[in-house]
Parts: sequence; C-alpha cells; structure tokens
Amino acid sequence: MQKLFANRISGERIGKKDIKNRLEEAKQKYQAEKNKHIIDLSISEPDAMADFDVIGSLAYEAGQWGNRGCAGNGIIEFKEAAAAYLQRQFKVEGLNPVTEVNHALGTKTALSQLAQVFINPGDVVLSITPAENALTTMAKWLGGEVFELALTAKNKFLPDLESIPAEVIAKAKLLYLQYPNSPSGAIATKAFFKRVVKFAKANQIAVIHDAGYAALVYDDNEPLSFLAIPGAKQVGVEIHSLSEAFNMTGWRLAFVAGNAKIIQAFAAVKNVSDSGQFKAIQRAGITALYKSEITDVTRAKYSRRLEQLVHVFKEMGFAAEKPKATYYLYLAAPKATKDGIKFKNAYDFAEYFIEQTGIVVAPFDENGAYIRISATFQALEQEEYGVYEDIRYRTQGLQLLFK
Repeated sequence: MQKLFANRISGERIGKKDIKNRLEEAKQKYQAEKNKHIIDLSISEPDAMADFDVIGSLAYEAGQWGNRGCAGNGIIEFKEAAAAYLQRQFKVEGLNPVTEVNHALGTKTALSQLAQVFINPGDVVLSITPAENALTTMAKWLGGEVFELALTAKNKFLPDLESIPAEVIAKAKLLYLQYPNSPSGAIATKAFFKRVVKFAKANQIAVIHDAGYAALVYDDNEPLSFLAIPGAKQVGVEIHSLSEAFNMTGWRLAFVAGNAKIIQAFAAVKNVSDSGQFKAIQRAGITALYKSEITDVTRAKYSRRLEQLVHVFKEMGFAAEKPKATYYLYLAAPKATKDGIKFKNAYDFAEYFIEQTGIVVAPFDENGAYIRISATFQALEQEEYGVYEDIRYRTQGLQLLFK
C-alpha cells in the first residue's frame, strides 16, 4: 500500500522513525527509569480552557435549529465581529465585513488554502524561517518553490528584503510573514511594515501575514496589525486566530481580512476544500471577540510566567530575555557539557535534556541551534512556583557550555 502514497508527502517515510520519535522515546525512557512525571515546556497551545461565557454560548447555539447546517463561507455576524475587533484592538479602519473578511478553520487551514489561491508550478514564495510551514509545504506540493528569509538575532528576526536576488523576485508571487513571530517572540514595527507595503507594490507581490499572536504583547509594546499600515489592504491579507488570544485552539476558528480580491479567491478555494466552521462555534467566537478581558487575563499570565522562566534558565547559563510577544522563550542551545558531551544540534541537546531532567523543550535548527521554551505548562497560579522550583532541582547538576 505504501508504494501508492504520493512522493510530495514523503510517502516512503510514513511509519518510519524520525527525530521526533527519538524525543518521544526519551520521554518514555525517563518516566520508566526515574518514575517521575515529565515537565513539558514544548507545548505550542494555550493551557487554559475557553472562557465560561464562550462555552455557554456554544452550548446554547448548538441547540438552535438555525445553526444545524453547513456554514459555507461563514455567517455575516462573525465577519462583522471580526472587523469590529480589528478596529477596537488594532485601529484597523474601514474594513468591509462582506467583501474583506472571511472565517477559516484555524490558521493552518487558512495558510494552506491561501497557497492554493496563488501558486502554480514554478512560482516562488518568499518566506521567513522559522515560522509555521503550512503555506510553504502546500506551495511545494503545488509545484512551487520557497525562498527562505532567515530570521536571526543579528537581523532582529526581521527579514532583509533588500537581499533577495532580482531573479527570485521576478518569479515570486507571495511574501509570507508572521509577527509576532513564533518561535522567536520578535515583533514587527510600523517602519518595517511600511517597507513591506512598498516592496510588495513595487514588485507586484501579495503579502500573507499570520497575526495569530498579535494580541499577546507585553510591557510597553502595543498590538500591531499589518492592516493598520496605509496601503496594506491593497497588497495583502492578515490572518487572526482565536486560539492563542482566547484559549480556543481546539475550536479551529480564525479569520482572514484584507484585500477584497484575495478574500474572494480564498472563498472560492474554501468552497471546494471545506464546508465552513459549525455556526454555533462562530457565534461563540463572536462572544469571545467582544470580551477583551479574556485576552487581558491570558496576557498577564504569560507575562508573569515568562519573567520567571527567564530567571530559571539564566541560572542554567542560557542568555535568556523576556520576549516582546508570544508565550515563548527562544534560546541559543548549549554546545556541550563540562564533562565532555557535545551537541551537534538543538535536537541533540533536547534529547539529552529529557534524558537527564525529564524536561521537554522544542528544538529548532533552521538558523543555528535554538530551543523554544513555552509558558503554556499546565498549572494553577498558586502551583507555578512549584514548577519553577522543580525545574531548578532537576537541572542543578547540569554544567552547560555555550561557547
């Protein structure tokens, strides 16, 4: 059967072990040998339940006769709520909810469908890396090519658009961005977004901006939408998710807003790709979008946790700083230990870290060896201190080298 699988999904490798299996095996081995629980700092989704009022709205709306059928390209009430949310929270003015907003079954699905809107064989996607790979993977499946724009500490995790070769730009159709950025926690600036608009107009390239973490910014940083920049709506669209800001990851609800022509084409792809999100979920989403205090509480929790995690990982020798946004710390991985163990890459260290401490981190090796620490571990506020102390206890014997 496996020989029938498509090459584009690496069908020959399905069912075979990869590096992720190694990390899972390391977790199981630690639990079996140490008889201790795992501390998972790799989880990339919120730890909290959706708000009680949102759950109540879903329960009520699920019993309404008018919500029983397929939603198609979505209900107008959700689109209106999405446009109003962007105006209130991000100062995005003048969005037409009828023609410039559509719902989606989560960010990942939206990105995959937007690739289908644009990409023919040979077309190029300009994409930051690291970032969510749903759009770039689908682009490759469609016969397109991906030109990676490396995000590094040196460029403050903002892509250098001026460095892209002219012959690449000539074939490019899309520029894919994600800010605030996962995993780095970096944010974009108005000045950067203005350069993006200018670049897109000059080269007739469409911009797809994933703003899933846009509401989760800390301290003196203000939420920023690409669509708040003059001219942005002429060149692209932005995706917002209810997952991170409203603890609704499993609900699979997002929206795409911006250029009317792109929204129209997106709707055409959706018509043959999905039947829309359950209307009751969309109506519950409306409740969430009008209840900003949900995000306020969530933001305060992650800000508090990130500050403490910075202290904990600094004690181990990591060059840790609180990010400007998201719920992640993005840290350069150690190169070795004082007793001679060397790490070839971040995956090597992540495996070692599990084996020694039972703590799971997410490794990234795209642009150097990094690990991602997530503040979404499961704990009540009064239990958080115990988590930090447990991490300290488990790591106290480690002697890590970073040079």
